[in-house]
Amino acid sequence: MFMTAQTAPAASRVDWVDYAKGICIILVVMMHSTLGVEKILGETGWLGQFVAWAQPFRMPDFFLISGLFLARRINAPWKSYADTKIVHFIYFYVLWMSIQMLLKGYGIYRSDGLGGLLGAYALAFVEPFGTLWFIYLLPIFFAVTKVLQRAPHIAVFAAAALLEILPIHTGYILIDEFASRFVYFFAGYWLADHVFAFATRVRVSRLAIVATGLAAWALVNTALVWNGWSQLPLVGLALGLVGAAAVVTLSVLLSKTRFASAIRYLGAHSIVVYLAFFLFMAISRTLLIRYAPGLGVDVISVLVTASGVIGPVILHLLVKPTPLKYLFVRHPLAKVETWDKGWHSGSHDSTSSQELRQPQNR
Repeated sequence: MFMTAQTAPAASRVDWVDYAKGICIILVVMMHSTLGVEKILGETGWLGQFVAWAQPFRMPDFFLISGLFLARRINAPWKSYADTKIVHFIYFYVLWMSIQMLLKGYGIYRSDGLGGLLGAYALAFVEPFGTLWFIYLLPIFFAVTKVLQRAPHIAVFAAAALLEILPIHTGYILIDEFASRFVYFFAGYWLADHVFAFATRVRVSRLAIVATGLAAWALVNTALVWNGWSQLPLVGLALGLVGAAAVVTLSVLLSKTRFASAIRYLGAHSIVVYLAFFLFMAISRTLLIRYAPGLGVDVISVLVTASGVIGPVILHLLVKPTPLKYLFVRHPLAKVETWDKGWHSGSHDSTSSQELRQPQNR
């Protein structure tokens, strides 16, 4: 019988998990950066080929990791659960969607007028906007998993796997990405004990055996991607799950050294990078293509990727001691606990308005 993640490690952070998230966020930034550069220059480089090679496991692993620790919170009351797993991500989505819309709004206004701009902003609440679709989907996954908590897990997994296998291409990001990604998120939640046990086995296994396994996976993934078979029904699902296991394996190996600590740092701050990378990606891409096109598609893609990864971290460190820290930290006024206190205080305590104006004093 499969276990749920009731015995997942109790430490506040698990080193290899941060490495896995770091690998994933780098791959995500690399994908958007490289494809954008290649589209503008009309060329394809070796980095673009690597992006295609990583496609089968890039997002599946990200969603699987996102579900790993869910068992610790899923039994919480709905109010508490919604605050940490739903409202939390809604806050960042609305905030950064508004920032992206502000930056892109003039172009939309010039082409479609004020009505088009307002319509695009309203649409972004029901159809994920730009690069933020991952943040949009997470609270939906958390909510659906909570609702299905008492359902037979194997049945939920089978249904989610069927959604991934079926050729669902409606053109709506929410529907299409839910269908193709929920199975990995639910697998992370349901099979968390097995994932952590696998990581433990990797940690104590001989390096030669682990390296051989990674090499075999890389060869199979390469063959299937290059032959165009990686998107076939069942094959894509298998590559996603096996690829996630490969990333876990590599992450465990990296956690045994100190040479890749930067990747762990990125993983621990992956939401910072995910939220803000588009800004640094767009700026660096524009400048490099305009003023240094001779560098070539690959060098420009690498530099844009580096800007997209490093820029958000620097921005986060700069704003951390300022009120702008709420770009990356949820504001107290966006927490259910604050709403409850404000509601009860407003009903029974004349000092409620002062408390809400000064949430930092609570």
